[in-house]
Amino acid sequence: MQRVIIGAGALMCAFTALIGATGCAATQHDSLTSWNDGPAKSAITDFVQRVTTEGTTDFVPSAERIAVFDNDGTLWSEQPAYFQLLFAIDRVKQLAPQHPEWRTTQPFKAVLDGDMHALAESGKKGLLEVVMATHGGMTTDEFADVVRDWITTSRHPSAHRPYTEMVFQPMLELLAYLRANGFKTYIVSGGGIELMRVFAEDVYGIPPEQVIGSSIKTEFEMRSTGPVIKRLPEIDFIDDKAGKPVGINKFIGRRPIAAFGNSDGDLQMLQWTAAGEGPRFCLYVHHTDAKREWAYDRESHIGKLDKGLDEAHRKGWTVVDMKRDWSVIYPGDR
Repeated sequence: MQRVIIGAGALMCAFTALIGATGCAATQHDSLTSWNDGPAKSAITDFVQRVTTEGTTDFVPSAERIAVFDNDGTLWSEQPAYFQLLFAIDRVKQLAPQHPEWRTTQPFKAVLDGDMHALAESGKKGLLEVVMATHGGMTTDEFADVVRDWITTSRHPSAHRPYTEMVFQPMLELLAYLRANGFKTYIVSGGGIELMRVFAEDVYGIPPEQVIGSSIKTEFEMRSTGPVIKRLPEIDFIDDKAGKPVGINKFIGRRPIAAFGNSDGDLQMLQWTAAGEGPRFCLYVHHTDAKREWAYDRESHIGKLDKGLDEAHRKGWTVVDMKRDWSVIYPGDR
């Protein structure tokens, strides 16, 4: 079901590009079918209408219609832990037979014992050890195969559904709607760039070259079988908080006119977007639906939304109340 939805969006975008829809006033706002009528939906469609209407002072040429999206908590769920951490935990368990020393060495012992409290107590240093041990030491192609296998076969620990089915249907519609109106959509996430690139095109319709994320160092290596890119157990770039606008400037080269996030980790990206000249649009996804998803904000250890929520209210940014504004959370749910 997931691929059918995305495939339809991709075909729609290709068709509208072919007929020159990027120079016309906003189209297909009715494609936001999972968005309830209200201030959030109206703010989106009004902004797109303004920047796509030629002959007005707010018109933005299609080449400058850049929209950036956080991933965790914005495009898909992020509880009870970031999905990439759950991937790393699964990898520790998978690799444990090759590392008997992990049975008595923290933080790996905590992972193998299922002791998430002890893992959390290991702090950033411990989590970094887990990530380096499970993400490095292989080629980029080997890592992509590992991620592809995991994303295809694994299930969320409490929802018991594939992670790619825990994407937000309203955001899938929003991505397709923006692209139908001449926007270029990017992921700008604290998650690993090479992990997201494996599934971003199939799930979100966003090609790998439009994915920006955190990365570890790599190097070219010539082997008897041919050249490879080897992943090293060393951090290269952290695409979170202040790193997000830096990454946008480095890899996109244009300031976005629209930015979408859900936590304080996205605040600098929204601030950078809002500070540009001309029409700007910033949106926070506020997790308020404990029944259909999760409810959390200021006190959460995952996806904390505190300073960002205050700034959104001060600056007049759009805040999506998931419980109120979304009729559907996940694809296939009604």
